[in-house]
Order: sequence, then C-alpha cells, then structure tokens
Amino acid sequence: MEESERDKEEEEEIWSWGVGIDGQLGTTRLKDEQLPQLLLDLPSSFFFVGPISLLSCGGAHVLALTTDGKVVTWGRGTSGQLGHGDMVSIFKPKHVKLLESLVITHVSAGWSHSGFVSDIGCLLTCGDGSFSQLGHGDCNSHSSPLKVSYFDSKHVDQIACGMRHSLVLMKVSLGSLFFFPDMELLLFSLKLRRCFSSISFLHRRMRGRAFFSAVVVGTNFGVSPLRLI
Repeated sequence: MEESERDKEEEEEIWSWGVGIDGQLGTTRLKDEQLPQLLLDLPSSFFFVGPISLLSCGGAHVLALTTDGKVVTWGRGTSGQLGHGDMVSIFKPKHVKLLESLVITHVSAGWSHSGFVSDIGCLLTCGDGSFSQLGHGDCNSHSSPLKVSYFDSKHVDQIACGMRHSLVLMKVSLGSLFFFPDMELLLFSLKLRRCFSSISFLHRRMRGRAFFSAVVVGTNFGVSPLRLI
C-alpha cells in the first residue's frame, strides 16, 4: 500500500514556555512554564490544516500559518486579535474559519492586534485599533479580519505588527509586472506619522540600489534589513 502524502511528511512539534495565564502557551493549562512544554494535542489541532510554516507571538496570543495558507490562533482574545469574530481567549490552537476563503502567505502578531496577507497581496487586520494600528483610518477595534482598503490597488507582501503600530512591505506594480528592487516600506500608524518623512527619504535614497527583504517591529520602532546592489 502506497504511503499517503501526509504520511511522508515529517512530524512537527511545537514547544512553548514562559507566561501562560492567558492560554498563549497552547497547553490548555493557564499557568506559567519555566521549561519548554510540548503541545501534545498538536496533531489533532493541525491535522486538517496542514504543516506549520510560520509562528508569530504577540503580547499574549499566537498566530500559526500553515503551508496550505491556513491560519490557526490561540491565547488572549479580549481585543478580537484571534480573528474568530469574538473577544474570547482560547487555550488551545483553533483554526480561523473567517480566513478560510483566502490563501494566507504571511502573518504577524502585535501586542493586541494581528495582520494577515493573502497570496494576491490583500492585507487584513483585526484586534485592538485604539491607536489606529489596524490601518482602517479610525481607532475602532475589530474581532474579525477586515480588509485594509487603503491598499486595494497595491500588492502587500509582508506585515509586521508592533505594540501600537504596524508596517508593511509591498511590491510596487508597474503595469502588470512587479519589481522587487522597487519594494516600498510603508507604515500606517497614527502614532508614527511624524516619522513618515524619514522613511520616505530613506526609500528615495535607496531606490534601485537596495532590496528590502523583510520588516520587523519592536515596541515603539520598526526596521527592515536591506541588501545593497
């Protein structure tokens, strides 16, 4: 009997440790752990969505992206950051069915908000929006992933969510062709608008001479590694 494709795949394990009082460790135990703990129910939690390709830890929640473009979340959900359409914390991994119709290629967990990027460059966010970190032009929070319409005509490649701000890395379209050397670094946090001129200046100076490969954010700042050409 031939092995199924799933049987051929390597077995995966997820280990977690640290503060766990909001269920962010995924162990179903609301307690802190000083040593790494294996998520024993991982196979049953992820069997129907595929192998994990990316993990992102937020303030007290976790996003997991599968190779099939599905998203699983767990931990604190009191701001709607888990994307399940409610504001309830979850103590074990749960599939985000509200993203079922999309193929997600990148995710990022902020302090109390989350971002998701689809294979067609669509950006969606959810969670706490009290500092405009969701990018919808207001300070509202959302418990369901909501498309960021500001980027309707653009192709978002990655998102990085910080404590109260967010950044995206996007491909700039010229006709029907996307040029990687022209990647733009954009931010859409009300709190960081005063820094936009500096980001724009950097982009103009580096245009055509650098590749932005990723974006990452800290508590109150964001950075992007680049390679000169």
